[in-house]
Amino acid sequence: MFAPNSQLISFPQLVRAAKIGVGLGIRKIRLTGGEPLLRPRLAELISQLSVLPLSDLALTTNGLLLAQQARGLRQAGLRRLNIHLDSLDRQRFRQISRRDELGRVLTGIDAAAAEGFDFKLNAVAVKNLSEPDLVPLVRFARELGVEIRFIEFMPLDGQNLWDGAQVLTADEMIDILEAEFGPLRPIDNPDPRAPATEYEFEDGTRVGFIASVSRPFCQNCNRLRLTSDGKLRNCLFAREETDIRHALQSGSDDELEFLFRTTIWKKWAGHQIGQQAFQAPQRPMYSIGG
Repeated sequence: MFAPNSQLISFPQLVRAAKIGVGLGIRKIRLTGGEPLLRPRLAELISQLSVLPLSDLALTTNGLLLAQQARGLRQAGLRRLNIHLDSLDRQRFRQISRRDELGRVLTGIDAAAAEGFDFKLNAVAVKNLSEPDLVPLVRFARELGVEIRFIEFMPLDGQNLWDGAQVLTADEMIDILEAEFGPLRPIDNPDPRAPATEYEFEDGTRVGFIASVSRPFCQNCNRLRLTSDGKLRNCLFAREETDIRHALQSGSDDELEFLFRTTIWKKWAGHQIGQQAFQAPQRPMYSIGG
């Protein structure tokens, strides 16, 4: 949901797009970013989306503004959150996020728990940086009674700085965690479209891995993204977008449905990360929607 204010599509346009998607069979919506809690009056959008016939309405946040907004979002109808937390070490958190705000994120997590949200923690893992954080983060999540999901570092910087050598793979992370906690057992996922592969410790607590690089799940992916400036993307790594801004402003529902359908029909077989043919998207992650 990140774009200059003059380029943002409006809440009525976002709701209209959501209704078109629901009419075509979409049943899950996630608000992401960038940072969606920066959007003024976000609870108003949540309240409008929450009345749609959805099976899931969720939001991903870095947690910095969550303490102030958790109650209002809950009252508006939001029930699920993903909260980003890469490290519990203050200095490493500052190095990764470029802000000394770990305390605010932890306060936001406390607020989410106090308001009764169903939430998970997300952490991006980078090789030769994140290894010391894996065990403390798992311990923290287990103490909270929530699941943490580790995300392999992906080529989404928009500046072509990514290097495959920076990827801490799911297998490498599992080895580190098993050395501390004992065996991890893969569990069957009731939703084959879910991006995370889940594992279970002997005590029944779970940890997930989103291994987009080392274990691509492209064949099961059914996600469609709408950027904050009105572009439909059929893949996180897509290099082509469908501009629906004009149609949202003045087009017919039939026109919008056609644009949705053609974007989905163009969905490719795989992102080709690690292959010579791969080209990173021009947009950075924060302007795509994770």
